[in-house]
Amino acid sequence: MTDLFGNNDDPAEDEPTRQQLPERHHSADADRERRPLADRLRPRSFADFLGQDDLVGENAPLLKLIKADRIPSMMLWGPPGSGKTTLAQLIAQNANADFVTLSAVTSSVRDVRAVVDTAKVNRKFIRRTILFIDEIHRFNKAQQDAFLPHVESGIITLIGATTENPSFSVISPLLSRCRVFVLKPLTAGNVYTMLEKGLARLNADRDRGEVEVTAEPDALQAIVKLSDGDGRRALGVLEIAASVKVAAGDTTPIAHADVVRVSQRHLIYDKTGEEHYNLISALHKTLRSSDPHGALYWMGRMLAAGEEPLYVARRLVRFASEDVGLADPNALVQAMEGLRAYQALGSPEGELALAQATLYLALCPKSNSVYKAQGAVNAEIAESGSLAVPLEIRNAPTKLMKDLNYGKGYTYDHDAEGGFIPKQGLPDELVGRRFFKPTDKGFEGAAKERMEQWDKERDEKIKPRKSAGKN
Repeated sequence: MTDLFGNNDDPAEDEPTRQQLPERHHSADADRERRPLADRLRPRSFADFLGQDDLVGENAPLLKLIKADRIPSMMLWGPPGSGKTTLAQLIAQNANADFVTLSAVTSSVRDVRAVVDTAKVNRKFIRRTILFIDEIHRFNKAQQDAFLPHVESGIITLIGATTENPSFSVISPLLSRCRVFVLKPLTAGNVYTMLEKGLARLNADRDRGEVEVTAEPDALQAIVKLSDGDGRRALGVLEIAASVKVAAGDTTPIAHADVVRVSQRHLIYDKTGEEHYNLISALHKTLRSSDPHGALYWMGRMLAAGEEPLYVARRLVRFASEDVGLADPNALVQAMEGLRAYQALGSPEGELALAQATLYLALCPKSNSVYKAQGAVNAEIAESGSLAVPLEIRNAPTKLMKDLNYGKGYTYDHDAEGGFIPKQGLPDELVGRRFFKPTDKGFEGAAKERMEQWDKERDEKIKPRKSAGKN
């Protein structure tokens, strides 16, 4: 018999296949117990559901809706192994409705239409249909559009599960018709409790003759740290470590060294989704706040998670102009040299140059005056358009242009003592405007006094003609 989630509970149906396997002990539930430990340990009631107390703990809003059988269309958004699919299955057990599960990885719009057809029939008999879509972010815009009219009309109640920020991965019209419930990574305590339950289940399911599996507390703590709040990953590491022990006939407890041998760190990251933007934002903002420790950490996190190092290098170059600018002109040089060094060396050697550039940028005096000046210029251009170049600084390569006074009165600054001769450098309408406003930091502070003197002399000689009246 196949349940709502495609699990085969009748061992007799698989008897021919089982007879082909090597002879070994089979209990009545043997086939079921060959499933991954995380699936075998999946809670069957909210009382056994670990974590997410804000959603399904006592008096939590979602649990109240479920118990009242007033389940809305919703998006369950959370990291891997936080319980999204389990929560959907618990909703199915408590819902007075037909509950259908599809995976966006293997399903198509045709499958959705088949569910909708069934839902229309159910509606005639006053029965609801709940459609659970796992990894709904894998559906493209056109596929998500297929849900829209049926969710809006109430023919189906949609529950989508996603590891990606719905703001990026779910179309706005569909998202506006769904409640978003955010699942958090499991706490260390949640994962440790889950591992203890996992050990008990492994021993309850062991075949005849297999030794009991135990684990040292520091081994379980090591798995907790490696899991990053992912319950499925934690149980997977435990199961592999236990299998290695059983296969070797080793009766000693699982130790920290055993965990290290069978696992590796998997960092939560997505190159185009929320974590990508979270980490690059953290890098940029710790650089801006002159925190070399934080900046180096976030840069390292991105690289360790598989981010393209040249992307990080380009962001450092951008930061050098946006947040350091002329407070330390050498910052741009350091960032560019870091980028070039990585291009020459590649990973891992070139990553040291990126670390050097990161630390230099974090320790620089900071100024966003270049960034603000560019923004002010762009805003002015967008507003005033193609203002005429003053005649004095126009190019005059032909006699006609000279006759039209192009370049007339231009003086060559290098011929003057001090190398400066005041002249009009902006269109008539913008005379007197100040786009660049240096700070007192670093090189900018030293240059500020010279610039202010030049501006004063320029203002005394060139008076506004058609001033826009802006400062």
